[in-house]
Amino acid sequence: MTTLFISDLHLDASRPHITQLFVAFLRNEAARADALYILGDLFEAWIGDDAPDPTGDIVAAALAELHGHGVPCFYIHGNRDFLLGDAYARRARMTLLPDPSVVEIEGERVLLMHGDTLCTDDAPYQTFRAKSHTAAWQRAFLARPVTERQAFAAQARAESQRYTQSVELAITDVNADAVASAFALASVRKLVHGHTHRPARHALEAAGKPAERIVLGDWYDHESMLELRRSEAESGVGFIALSH
Repeated sequence: MTTLFISDLHLDASRPHITQLFVAFLRNEAARADALYILGDLFEAWIGDDAPDPTGDIVAAALAELHGHGVPCFYIHGNRDFLLGDAYARRARMTLLPDPSVVEIEGERVLLMHGDTLCTDDAPYQTFRAKSHTAAWQRAFLARPVTERQAFAAQARAESQRYTQSVELAITDVNADAVASAFALASVRKLVHGHTHRPARHALEAAGKPAERIVLGDWYDHESMLELRRSEAESGVGFIALSH
């Protein structure tokens, strides 16, 4: 069994070559896998399933094609596309998962997250996240005209870029206590997430046993994926490739 994990593609009309790369990935590497997990920020911004989006149309068709080949796709929302809803998921034939989720692969329990909730030192972002994830905020936002939502998303992206450049890197990275808490609550020894754009494999301990936190890379310049499959050498499931 081979399972692929990706995140932070940030697909957008301004970067059509990355969308083409993703479609090629779905028709090649993903088509040979048993399952695909997308851990958020598939799109640079998502302002509602009702908003016209040519890039979204291309992606939905490619994901539906993957499903037609018998490869299921599971999706966890990111901080840029948390408004992606059931209507789009049905078009793309994706299964939406809550953040966090624990999945069992070949008997191994794996915790999956987008990763933004682990960045607890970033207080301004966590404040906005708490507000924007309420049903009332989302209803009000989705009731706005598409042009207003587009303007809001553009302003939010610009402000996010300025903010990220102005603060210390540690503030926008994960908090060690938040990571330890996530492991403890889920009772797992493997965690996979994205969001920080800092791909790496981190060895640590959880409940006194060896554990691992794997951070996925982004797709700003090239594809990045994590492959999980049964490894006889490890006598179980092993993450065998983190390409970035």
